[in-house]
Amino acid sequence: MQLDTREFRAEARFQRVSPQKARLVLELIKGRRVEEALQTVAFTKKGVAPLVEKVLRSALQNANYLSQEQGLDVDVDNLYVKTAVANDGPRMKRIRPAPMGRAFRYQRRLAHILISVAERKQGGVVTTVEPGTETPNQRVKTKAAAKKAAATKALVKKTGVKKTASKTAAKTKKAAK
Repeated sequence: MQLDTREFRAEARFQRVSPQKARLVLELIKGRRVEEALQTVAFTKKGVAPLVEKVLRSALQNANYLSQEQGLDVDVDNLYVKTAVANDGPRMKRIRPAPMGRAFRYQRRLAHILISVAERKQGGVVTTVEPGTETPNQRVKTKAAAKKAAATKALVKKTGVKKTASKTAAKTKKAAK
């Protein structure tokens, strides 16, 4: 019986930063321990870093509060950043004056920043695959490896057959003389 690990998340919606800029900071903390992620964000010089830190702290507090409220045994020191995503929000259409009375349109992008933390088990993730039970990806890899091996065997066989056929033909000619 395997217990599912709980995820605790926090979200900041409609933030005035482009998702592309937010993703630069989120990629730095993805998969790290929460303590290490907080240190990383604290010393990142991007403008969105304080916002990401705020959302990360909120996710940590959600984990702390829900573990107390629901009586879960969650070790806060063992939490890691499971997902860190910046999705597109609605775009604000704006107009900038242009020469000769024209106007250029541009868009102000908004982002929805979502961070979820989960508890990492002490032993780590260990998966064992029984013989004969393979995942579709492994099956594809083995098929590809089998095709490649068959192609090389066929190539060797073809070249070997030609050489041996020419040698045997030469031997039969000598024997006939």
